[in-house]
Amino acid sequence: MAVAAALVVSACGTATGNEASVPAAVSAADLAKVTLKVGDQKGGLKSLLTAANLLQGTPYKIEWSTFTSGPPLLEAASAGAIDTGRVGNTPPIFAAAAKAKIKVISVSRSNVEREAVLVPPDSPLQDVASLKGRTIGVAKGSSAHGQLLNTLHNNGLSTKDVKLSFLQPSEAYAAFTQRAIDAWAIWDPYTAQAQLEAHARVLADGRGASNGLAFLTASTAALGDPGRNSALRDFAVRVVKAQKWADTHREEWAQAWAKETGLKLEVAQKAVDAGRDLPIALDDAVVASEQQLADAFTDEKTLPGKVDFAAFADRRFGPDLDQARSNG
Repeated sequence: MAVAAALVVSACGTATGNEASVPAAVSAADLAKVTLKVGDQKGGLKSLLTAANLLQGTPYKIEWSTFTSGPPLLEAASAGAIDTGRVGNTPPIFAAAAKAKIKVISVSRSNVEREAVLVPPDSPLQDVASLKGRTIGVAKGSSAHGQLLNTLHNNGLSTKDVKLSFLQPSEAYAAFTQRAIDAWAIWDPYTAQAQLEAHARVLADGRGASNGLAFLTASTAALGDPGRNSALRDFAVRVVKAQKWADTHREEWAQAWAKETGLKLEVAQKAVDAGRDLPIALDDAVVASEQQLADAFTDEKTLPGKVDFAAFADRRFGPDLDQARSNG
């Protein structure tokens, strides 16, 4: 509680760029009245924070909701149904194009080799070029969508040269194992699950096609509310600390992840051992990398116009997150 109280007291930061007016910190008594609504995904923040023992002593209440992927989570945030949630690198771009009322407030990077285009073990497809005319399962607007776009571009193809079947991960896994799709663009832990249970083969991974970024996002309504803004600051710091904990406690994290999600332990362990998310600074290089991805979607006319990603990056919590990354 001492840490939480210190965060509340220090929460009077000033905006440093594209942030709206930052509300003043609230008292501990007022923060205790706040319920922070958090959107989550399979093996997400709740699992991580629980395993790292960082849900203890939160000076506000948390209400969790589960989503199949990033795009519906951000739709809920923009509509005010949730206050915050973590997504991959592509959902914020689609949300920005839709003028969603969200911001990205912190960022982490994972091992891009675990973002993959998978095929069945006996598939005749041997390289990306052979995907031409084939059906690929992918969640629309997800990080896998971005990785697939760049993977095709890097091999002289566009999404117009293939047939995209927009499926959420659970649907896509069934379609993949039933051979209803020729390939599947996906991320961990689904990559690990498909490799171990369906003996999937990696046709291409995210090297040279993905920036490996994932973002903690927040609704503009929550950022503008004094109580929820103070809670968001504390929550974002806890996420950074939990990510650092997971990297140094991989076996414990894998066991907790498997228990929370129902994944087989070997699936969780494979995903964790490959290298999960490590927090980094939400700096100009991150914004530029996301802008490049956004422009690729615009150029292919998947998005209706140009997205200014910098306008959706809110760095108000930067000093607190820098300190958390340094101190653990």
